[in-house]
Amino acid sequence: MSNAKALPEAGGQGVAPCCPPLAERPMTAEEAETAARMFKALGDPVRLRLFSAVASHEGGEACVCDISDVGVSQPTVSHHLKKLKEAGLLTSERRGTWVYYRVEPSVLAAMGRLLALPSAV
Repeated sequence: MSNAKALPEAGGQGVAPCCPPLAERPMTAEEAETAARMFKALGDPVRLRLFSAVASHEGGEACVCDISDVGVSQPTVSHHLKKLKEAGLLTSERRGTWVYYRVEPSVLAAMGRLLALPSAV
């Protein structure tokens, strides 16, 4: 039985298998693709700032109006948020004229497990 963990799929629909801790065993091609999408999305400084702004926002969710001051135009912010959603790192919900973004706790937990060292047995 695999020890692979799960990340929410892009758009927050269900879960997709992710990856075991890097030091546990070599990744399969599919696991590497999933992890690479995640890291690629976070490899941009603006995306990393947006992801951090959402993750650290009170209540675990943030209105786009509260996180868009990252030094780029609003259309560029929207582009970066879309890329984070496509990578499965954010989910969103429209409420009236605003969109609220959330980092699912399972995403942060899975990312932490992926980078964790194996525990001593």
